Amino acid sequence: MLTLDPKELTIQVLQKYLQNAIAPRPICFASTISKDGKPNLAPFSFFNIFSSNPPVLVFSPARSGRTGATKDTLDNVMEVPEVVVNMVNYEMVQQTSLASSPFPKGVNEFEKANFTPIKSDLVKPFRVKESPVQLECKVMEIKSLGEKGGAGNLVICEVIKIHIQDDILDENNQIDTKKIDLVSRMGDNWYCRAHGDSLFEVQKPITSIGIGIDSFPESIKHSKVLSGNNLGLLGSVEALPASEELTAYKSSLKKFTNEEEKHQYAKTLLDANKVKEAWLVLLN
Repeated sequence: MLTLDPKELTIQVLQKYLQNAIAPRPICFASTISKDGKPNLAPFSFFNIFSSNPPVLVFSPARSGRTGATKDTLDNVMEVPEVVVNMVNYEMVQQTSLASSPFPKGVNEFEKANFTPIKSDLVKPFRVKESPVQLECKVMEIKSLGEKGGAGNLVICEVIKIHIQDDILDENNQIDTKKIDLVSRMGDNWYCRAHGDSLFEVQKPITSIGIGIDSFPESIKHSKVLSGNNLGLLGSVEALPASEELTAYKSSLKKFTNEEEKHQYAKTLLDANKVKEAWLVLLN
């Protein structure tokens, strides 16, 4: 295993490792405005939601790793503490990337990247019409993490109004994950698209408590066939099948020549999310 001391790496090398390791990262396409009314658009992948009550987002426009200079976005929110966080989907990713170019201060990225500005309801910065979700925010606090190149600046924002495009809503007026088609940042020049086969569901163990892998028979816990994901799915059940269920199922169960074959069949069931059936196979 490669082991590194961050203090022994250059900023550029350290950032490359971190951005490749901590990914995918959602993209904050931040719309800000200077005190003299000049708009600015810039994407940031050091970004996430940190609270629902109050609704709080944080993004970080870091200082230039080469010069240590601050970004226009940071300068703007210090002058006018408001921002619109526009989410980025696949249809606008190339334009968003173009807007990240280091244009001279005062250049309008709405025009450079051909985005449509929309007047916000509660804040001065414009919304991006092409964005599937636009979040009007008040800046609560800006926390500097340092004065050297690469140092972040946490812009802590409260969401005060949300705008959602109609075409990404489901029948319950909720955002449809399959329709919003978001993109995220990986390391280097790579992006990730939350679309199609890349989407999968994992039920959250909030209302139920699983039995846990530590309660498994040793032969299952140390299976050479079942993966960590398979074991995690098996451990998410609240209780093992009752003896009557095992007996009833046994008559319909095919014969296996060895334990590995049985585990392989159970794995096929788990891959189809048939957890109970997999347990019935494994325990018979």
